[in-house]
Amino acid sequence: MVIPKRYEVTDEQWERIADLFPKRSTRGRPPKVDNRTAFNATLWLIRSGAAWRDLPERYGPWKTIYSRFRLWVDAGVFEQIFKVVSADADMENVSLDSTSIRVHQKASGAKKNAVNADVNQYIGRSRGGLTTKIHAIVDGLGNPLSFRLSGGEVHDSTVAAPLLGTIPLKSVNVLADKAYGTQALRDFITSQEGYYTIPPKSNAVNPWPCDFYLYKERHLIEGFFNQMKEFRRIATRYDKLAHVFLGAVYVAAIWVWLK
Repeated sequence: MVIPKRYEVTDEQWERIADLFPKRSTRGRPPKVDNRTAFNATLWLIRSGAAWRDLPERYGPWKTIYSRFRLWVDAGVFEQIFKVVSADADMENVSLDSTSIRVHQKASGAKKNAVNADVNQYIGRSRGGLTTKIHAIVDGLGNPLSFRLSGGEVHDSTVAAPLLGTIPLKSVNVLADKAYGTQALRDFITSQEGYYTIPPKSNAVNPWPCDFYLYKERHLIEGFFNQMKEFRRIATRYDKLAHVFLGAVYVAAIWVWLK
């Protein structure tokens, strides 16, 4: 039995995801760091907010850990693990919202032709300065289901339909605040045979009924964002490339599901 240190997975948690990581080749030299150590090191770094060079020596060479992390991110490993651990979701009600992330000055300046470059790496300028938005959906228990990034200046409703399109909506009730009450989004939800609990704005021409008792369940996504921002490298974005930052988001989401 391995006694985990702070920010590390337990034996039981590791058993759930161990087989989902790429197998190491049996040829050549054995790897300096095993997958569990590399994943624990990644958790420690994202949770603590430290620089890669400041990884504790117990995890091995920081360059090895960083290379493994980038390899996993570029191959979509964390996203695939997330899909597996989130398969048993409570889909009766889902909540939709976004949160703004302050972009550190070190995160700007990515090359225009950088890998997966899109909309200036999803860094936008809003009232809070340079920001990135994390758009998320959580299930009826507050566990994450899907993510998208955008610049901080992007209106939530414009990202909502593509994000909701990543999950099955048949017989699902979508909870969201007034910003998502556009006719187009409500039509999209009903076209997918879903339902919505979204309050109309006070100046709506044709207001629709809203179950405000059920609407209170939307606090689950606020609680989820609070959990995510306990990971300091997510509460502040340091990564220049959007897909690398999103990889860190998936790591934190996997941790939420393993708890």
